Amino acid sequence: MEIGSATIETIIDVDPFALSMDLLFPGNSIADLAPHAAVLAPHHVDFEAGHILLAIQSHLVRINGRNILIDTCVGEHKPRPRRQDWDQRSHSEYLQRLAAHGLRPEDIDVVLCTHLHADHVGWNTRLFNGRWVPTFPNARYLIGRREFDHWSDAEQREPSHHNHGSFADSVAPVADAGLVDLVEDGFELFDGAVLRLLPGHTPGQMGLCLCHGAQKAFMCADAVHSIVQVFRPDWTTRFCTDVSTAVATRLSLFEESIEAGTIIVPAHLRHFSGMRIKRAGREFAPELLE
Repeated sequence: MEIGSATIETIIDVDPFALSMDLLFPGNSIADLAPHAAVLAPHHVDFEAGHILLAIQSHLVRINGRNILIDTCVGEHKPRPRRQDWDQRSHSEYLQRLAAHGLRPEDIDVVLCTHLHADHVGWNTRLFNGRWVPTFPNARYLIGRREFDHWSDAEQREPSHHNHGSFADSVAPVADAGLVDLVEDGFELFDGAVLRLLPGHTPGQMGLCLCHGAQKAFMCADAVHSIVQVFRPDWTTRFCTDVSTAVATRLSLFEESIEAGTIIVPAHLRHFSGMRIKRAGREFAPELLE
């Protein structure tokens, strides 16, 4: 995808990432999505299995000779006993996929951690001689101050007992290495690229808004966890910390897309580059972009 002078590319870590309805959207039924099956199947919902289909992936933004990596997925060799498919995984070929885009870890200038859930920070670090070291040694790691403080406080109360222990092995090491910049809502990464607060899924989740002339794209992280939420914006995931705020943030994104033609790029959207939101009577509908 091209937005002005910026290009947006996708680096896959896990695809598909299938989650049961009860795990992702507890209390809701997959049957409620049947009227939208023509849009949702086969890439976003497996109606037969009762699964929501996501991708765990990074987005790579190239602009003015700079390489910005947005979120770093699951990682390798990390103890994740509550998720067997993540636990001590290896040979994921994530870095090989990055290389296929012509980049080494040393070529990444900025890593934006939209929020600090385990499936968004895993490749922040890699295991080297028994230690967690920054995977992208020349990058500045940008983290929302509110987000960092939330998980840092949780870590002090219950070390490694939350969020799969990812703060200890994937966030603290880059902070200890002096590579983290804590940023606020409205931080300008470069001309036409601004970080915006997207609270609800986590307290300090942030997205990257790219604006070049009439073209606008919003890398909105997990403010829209699945395309299902376009049809059911009131559905929140089991992993959202503030349900009402998450819904309000999502609705605001949808209204902005309708009014300004903004392309929304959710972190876990598979098969498509992004989407615009349209009105369909009193409801919303996605216009999916290749």
